[in-house]
Amino acid sequence: MKKTHGLDVNPLTDIAICCGQSEAFAAAIFSIINQGDEVLLFDPCYETYEGCITLAGGIPVYVALEPPQWTLDPEKLMRSFTSRTKAIVLNSPHNPTGKVFSRDELEIIAKGCRRWDCVAITDEVYEYITYDNQKHETIAKLPGMQERTIITSSLSKTFSVTGPNTKASHRWRIGWAIAPASAASAIQNIHIRITDSAPAPFQEAAVTALRSPIEYFETLRGVGSGRMEYELKRDFCMKLLGSVGFRIQFKPQGSLFLFAELPKDCLLSD
Repeated sequence: MKKTHGLDVNPLTDIAICCGQSEAFAAAIFSIINQGDEVLLFDPCYETYEGCITLAGGIPVYVALEPPQWTLDPEKLMRSFTSRTKAIVLNSPHNPTGKVFSRDELEIIAKGCRRWDCVAITDEVYEYITYDNQKHETIAKLPGMQERTIITSSLSKTFSVTGPNTKASHRWRIGWAIAPASAASAIQNIHIRITDSAPAPFQEAAVTALRSPIEYFETLRGVGSGRMEYELKRDFCMKLLGSVGFRIQFKPQGSLFLFAELPKDCLLSD
């Protein structure tokens, strides 16, 4: 966190190691959301967010991003905050649009968090997978935000260890929540009651992975002379879909997702 984002984090008090980002996110929600608390979500969004919020007794409140460029309307966002807003979920690079939230958009979100005294819970699993010289920034870097941000992430996307959706592969899942000490302690307590512990051998593997040379992370971002495999696949898919009549109005800036409008003469539903 220090090297990549310039954040000072106490490894003994501010980090909870979990079985993947999904568990870290769920534990974060369970640690801060009480019955009736509202949580802002950008629409469209990853479907598990709503389930976790509902399980915790919270109320999801959707803030639509404006297609086709998936822009954030500042006024719409500010109108969504109320006295019951406890948190806002920020996923960037974004699933499922491929959007990378800009610095200006992060400033707007941070302004709302500070004004309404609420927490930003981030999902940053695609932080190293960005295209066309885009670069992910964590909102925790902005003034007054580290003390009100819970960062969740994992090894899965950066190091290609997602695996198929089976119980065996999920044992590989190593994720984490980084938060102020009081929140990190609560997340740790909930994690112990959900899965007990993240496997020690895979935590050792995580240490090795995270110590990869800087060139590895730069290759993921397509920095320098080499272009990342994902970026080549993005361009190939856009060209292929366009050639058979799909309309693509937004070129993904990060993550692994591509929105394509069905051809007008297509007789099938989506």
